[in-house]
Amino acid sequence: MAADVKRAYRSEARAASAAATRKRIRDAAARLFVERGYVATTMRQVAAAAGVGERTLYDAFPNKAALFTHTLGVATVGDEEPVRVFDRPEMTTARQQADPRAAIAQLIAYTADLLERAGDLIMVSVEAAGADPDMRAAADAGAAATHRVYLALTTVLHQRGALRHGLNPTTAADTLYALASPHMHQLLRRHRQWPLEQYTAWLENAATRELLG
Repeated sequence: MAADVKRAYRSEARAASAAATRKRIRDAAARLFVERGYVATTMRQVAAAAGVGERTLYDAFPNKAALFTHTLGVATVGDEEPVRVFDRPEMTTARQQADPRAAIAQLIAYTADLLERAGDLIMVSVEAAGADPDMRAAADAGAAATHRVYLALTTVLHQRGALRHGLNPTTAADTLYALASPHMHQLLRRHRQWPLEQYTAWLENAATRELLG
């Protein structure tokens, strides 16, 4: 019995240590990718910034594309759980909201938080897409997944008769896709340095006005 307890403790300790190492690597990788760009960032630089050996880095991530995908994925959802944005409780609840304004508000609140965590990294993939096929694939996959999230909500709003007259679910999703894009977040939050509260309020008001009329 005591031996089982010791083995369980050692297993938990190893898992915690591995998780801490992955976090150090993610933090270092995210910083370097944003500062230097995807192409200019090397695995050696990431290992040095994270304070780990290159072998440790390659044991965890076989190449730079895998490292970037993991770093962006965790930044996007906020944890290492294998649950996509579409299935996150906040998104499920938003689609179930009886009040269309509350549904949009919940979607925008979640989206603003997501872009705060991952917007800069998303822009890294967009900017590198023309020079690297892995980044093109990452950017395209992320864009498609984002549009599906928006389309699911606008379809529900359409079924409930909540969309503005003459607006179909696809065009409504396209509108959200543009308003809540990482490009717009970059312009207002990073270039114009809007406070997060101002950006979120603007985005919610714009989305409500365009979708619900």
